[in-house]
Amino acid sequence: MFPSKSALTLWAVFLAAALLLCVNIVLAASIGEMRIPFMVTLQSIAHGLGVSDVSLDPIQQGIIWQYRMSRALIAAFSGAGLALCGVVLQALLRNALAEPYVLGVSAGASTGAVSVMLLGVGGGAIGVSAGAFLGALMAFAVVMFLASGVRRGVTRVILAGVAAAQLFNAITAWLVSTSANAEQSRSIMFWLLGSLGGVRWPDVELAAIVVSAGFVLCFYFARTMDAFAFGEDAAASLGVSVRGVRAVLLILTALITATLVSIVGAVGFVGLVIPHAARFLIGPGHVRLLPATALIGANFMVLSDIVSRVIVAQQTLPIGVVTALFGAPAFALILYRVRTEE
Repeated sequence: MFPSKSALTLWAVFLAAALLLCVNIVLAASIGEMRIPFMVTLQSIAHGLGVSDVSLDPIQQGIIWQYRMSRALIAAFSGAGLALCGVVLQALLRNALAEPYVLGVSAGASTGAVSVMLLGVGGGAIGVSAGAFLGALMAFAVVMFLASGVRRGVTRVILAGVAAAQLFNAITAWLVSTSANAEQSRSIMFWLLGSLGGVRWPDVELAAIVVSAGFVLCFYFARTMDAFAFGEDAAASLGVSVRGVRAVLLILTALITATLVSIVGAVGFVGLVIPHAARFLIGPGHVRLLPATALIGANFMVLSDIVSRVIVAQQTLPIGVVTALFGAPAFALILYRVRTEE
């Protein structure tokens, strides 16, 4: 049998989004303080992938492949991962405002990173990223403890996340106000708003593994997440192990978020806005929604990174500033469209 027209249209949309992502990544690799022609960028990427042996300027090759390509790919994986976590949490918690940071993971990561930066926690044995990851896991453990192992419903999980976020944000503010000088405060603020400046290929490999494995596991539970849309009782009547599935997906989203925040910092609005945009374009079915959200999130993050480098001359803005500048109006527009349709 041939696929239906709607299925062909859906595959065409996915293919177009994937091709657009490739174009955006190449564009991101060609933009920077040093002007490099677009064709040279393509040749450099081909050389880095091992499909071309064209002789290139070593400096240009190093800038494009070692710095800009790793940065663009991290942006893509971070956008896909955060958007994916947003979809899962909105379905799992049945809350349209749920996002990856609702579990307090971002606040815990901030505390862990600041502890390493200012207090030297770990005695130099761990870096800022490792400190952020450990802080994120600690915050998630606090949330799970306050939520009593997710046994009493989604409301308690959300409230526990709010409480943990406030606690760790307060600790971070106290550390910065009592231990940081002006230069340290600026560096910390830049990290807290999201930064792709220091990422390298090992970070890309880690993000690729975590996000890809997370997507596969989330896709495995796609039909189960559809059942959660009708409530926990309805999901249980369909044979879903509500407590078990919720625990697995909460842990999975926490690990993905903790990994990405430890690499790029706290980038807001991606996990909140992109799922709504994808749902508006594709519909609520998670079999289609999950890949659409990942592709849109990846494109959005790469484009935001490009804007962060060109919007102010000779200066790179924290990427979290750009995602908020574009994400907040987009979210308001989606809410307005939904209201007018109702």
